[in-house]
Amino acid sequence: MSRTDFFHDPNAPKANSIKVAVSALVQDGQGRILMIHRTDNDKYSIPGGGMEVGETPAQAVVREVEEETGIHVTVTGLVGVFSNPDHVIAYDDGEVRQEFSICFTADPIGGELRTSTESKAVEWIAPDDLDTRDIHPSIKLRIESGLTSRTEPYYT
Repeated sequence: MSRTDFFHDPNAPKANSIKVAVSALVQDGQGRILMIHRTDNDKYSIPGGGMEVGETPAQAVVREVEEETGIHVTVTGLVGVFSNPDHVIAYDDGEVRQEFSICFTADPIGGELRTSTESKAVEWIAPDDLDTRDIHPSIKLRIESGLTSRTEPYYT
């Protein structure tokens, strides 16, 4: 299913749903960030997706990272809660979702990079090279928040 992200766009459609999503800022021993090139919007992103019934947020992010990248992770912390009513995601089935994502930090503990139906490329990217990728501002905010030394999680 394809999607279109609207961010601070006065012509954006009105949200008609909200769903709990999770994402993870995963860094390897060299400080590189695990990124996917998404198939649904053609942008680079940290891995993540929707939480399923019966999961905790931490279980959901471990599952999503493995599904999208092939990398097994352990959750190490909370980056923050990201929900901006001015960021809506329109899907081709008519759903228009308000962004709501709980972002974690996680360490890789195994697995091998691989793509999935949601990722056409998976790579470790140095923070200094992020500007060479097309990354949505909401994802950039999660990455920046996760790389910044904070005593409190980010929240809106």
